[in-house]
Amino acid sequence: MAMPEGGVRETERSGPYVAAVRWVENLSDTQFAYLLLTPVMVLLTVIAFWPLLSTFRMSLFADNLVGAEALGEFVGLQNYVELLSGQRDALLVRPFFDLKAPFTSALTVTLIFTVVSVFLETLVGFAQALVLDQNFRGRRWVRVAIIIPWAIPIVIQGMIFYLLFQPGIGFLVNPENPTILQQLGILGETPLATPVDSLIILVVADVWKTSAFMALIILAGLQSVDRSLYDVGRVAGASKWQQFKMITLPLVLPSVLVAMLFRTIGAMRIYGLIETVVGCNTVPSLSCLVVTTFQGSRMYGTSAAVAFITAALIGVVVSVYIVKYADTQEMA
Repeated sequence: MAMPEGGVRETERSGPYVAAVRWVENLSDTQFAYLLLTPVMVLLTVIAFWPLLSTFRMSLFADNLVGAEALGEFVGLQNYVELLSGQRDALLVRPFFDLKAPFTSALTVTLIFTVVSVFLETLVGFAQALVLDQNFRGRRWVRVAIIIPWAIPIVIQGMIFYLLFQPGIGFLVNPENPTILQQLGILGETPLATPVDSLIILVVADVWKTSAFMALIILAGLQSVDRSLYDVGRVAGASKWQQFKMITLPLVLPSVLVAMLFRTIGAMRIYGLIETVVGCNTVPSLSCLVVTTFQGSRMYGTSAAVAFITAALIGVVVSVYIVKYADTQEMA
């Protein structure tokens, strides 16, 4: 029986649509999830990479300190070479990289702060998560108490720690009657004016605030662990430490890596806490160097080079975490 002409045209029109629907239906769950995320990923890629490419373009031009134009002549990678070799240190508020003065150069200060703060935040956050994972009376209020520091704005947090360690105001520093921190040699008479003491204070402030973030993510991982595994471990005679080592840690490690990834990125971009507690002149970070070089010295090419180096370092760290996270997923 011959198909009506209108039916043929309708079939021809619906052919590509039907093929697309069937193609989507044949996708796996993972492929379908990526398909749904594609528009957002494209948008985020454009938003993220356009400023990055613009910054890299600016870093290829010489600094123009007096002219009306923001960009000087094209110099290629000269800004990067002079930064990494120390030739620009005399023009900067603080050196970019100087092993002889690790607590006053931007790169070493950023790396020291990142490693120490993320390590301590992971330990404290893991301990808090283990406590919150237990059933006890008042657990809800303990959770609220742990989250409160994380909810405090950075400016208020910075003012709190500034007042705590300000001589004559805070109770943790007393020039006339040294506190126990001063007697033990941990802090000097004016810790907010000393790079080493100031860095210690900043690490403590950051751990106080953001360990709750680590605890919440790790707690989510702990609560996803099958409780029957611990029953099997107890029947097998495993101690508490063996249960933690063989059950808890391997299964929670992906959540720990995710938390460490976010905190590492945040620590490498630190600026607000430094500026509100001690100032960028005392404890310079890479972000501080970008701001002071751009706004204070008007060295646009140099500041763009520092910003791009910072972004590149963060990209390397993110790649390492992603590879490690993939390895843990394969092991699981």
